[in-house]
Amino acid sequence: MVRWILAAAAALMLTTGLAAAQQGPLRIELDEGVIEPLPYALPSFVDEGAGSLASQITRVIADDLSGTGLFREIPEGAHIQRFGSFDTPVSYADWQAINAQALINGSVGMSGGKVVVKFRLHDVYGNTQLGDGQQLAASPQSWRRLAHKVADVIYARITGESGYFDSRVVYVSESGPKGQRQKRLAIMDYDGENVNYLTDSSTIVLAPRFSPQGDRILYTTFETGFPRIKMMSVGNAAGKLLPEVPGTMTFSPRFSPDGGSIVYSLEQNGNTDLYRMSVSGGSVERLTNSPAIETAPSYSPDGSQIVFESDRSGTQQIYVMSASGGEPVRISNGDGRYGTPVWSPRGDLIAFTKQSGGRFFIGVMRTDGSEERDLTASYLDEGPTWAPNGRVLMFTRESPGAAGAAKMYTVDITGRNLKAVAGLGGASDPTWGPLLP
Repeated sequence: MVRWILAAAAALMLTTGLAAAQQGPLRIELDEGVIEPLPYALPSFVDEGAGSLASQITRVIADDLSGTGLFREIPEGAHIQRFGSFDTPVSYADWQAINAQALINGSVGMSGGKVVVKFRLHDVYGNTQLGDGQQLAASPQSWRRLAHKVADVIYARITGESGYFDSRVVYVSESGPKGQRQKRLAIMDYDGENVNYLTDSSTIVLAPRFSPQGDRILYTTFETGFPRIKMMSVGNAAGKLLPEVPGTMTFSPRFSPDGGSIVYSLEQNGNTDLYRMSVSGGSVERLTNSPAIETAPSYSPDGSQIVFESDRSGTQQIYVMSASGGEPVRISNGDGRYGTPVWSPRGDLIAFTKQSGGRFFIGVMRTDGSEERDLTASYLDEGPTWAPNGRVLMFTRESPGAAGAAKMYTVDITGRNLKAVAGLGGASDPTWGPLLP
């Protein structure tokens, strides 16, 4: 069986090494260089009784793959071979003639009230099928998820990494003029489709954060008149305020990697420190004790450390400390102010917001602060969140002026594939959830 191999290099910059007529295994390597997307062919899946869903599912798969910047679809009008059925033998010479490196063929049918997708992935210049064909099924209402799952399988086989398409994002939906924004929590598919609203706009909501399992959300609400942390079930949108210390304000919460505890900021008598509590509402543990403002905590994937922002040095900077507290170590050392740090699910990088020279940047650095790289720059970029595979970031970008609005963008960790999340109105403060089961 031919296998496509992904090798990670220290610089984490992408290049695609492709031979126009290679006979060995096709490889996509991560290394320094200029990206050359892999050309692939995706003929419309054969309709086996699913009607328009066959072409709709095909298009979502193509959008997922091409949207990564790693793949380039060869237009269907250039295809020589046509598939009359799922089992039509592949004429590899026809696909080599149009320089397709990979070929995906499939079909969509109905069985027992469910949509059934069958598909195969081929190495065109290896003249072989990559792995076994697969069959997935779902309800007609979940056809987009079905397409995302197919794309995830293809992405994983080509790159050796898990995909991120069958995932959701919780965010703050915004409407109204800039000085009177109405905000409510919303949840969507990663590509901006299937938006559902979780709260109304009767009160300010901020900083929603998914649980590791994707079944709960933490966020800050002003429904009592002061910032309070609330936990909500994604399934039924039922929520409850977490216990508070009288006379304090609580905000900026985040789940631990095991979902059993919450780290958050607590303000009392003008001082803001980091605290931790059990999800079940047990005792509260103070993690920092400083006259500085300390907020925006995020756990390392193994739960052993916390990264956060603090102005204890006189300006807003990023620090790392043990998850049990102790003396933190500053890791941000560039010019400007740093905030909203969040640990990559891979554990190798920390994403952040930086303000410098009158502009805002989304960047990444190693967990010791080395190898800092800016990925974006604009009037106002802030609040990055990681895709489940640690390869892509989503963040908020706000345009200037009285008519300025917040939109959500994605960028890969090379900074070379920046694009807006399509189809949304005002939207901010995204948090990417895990892959769905």
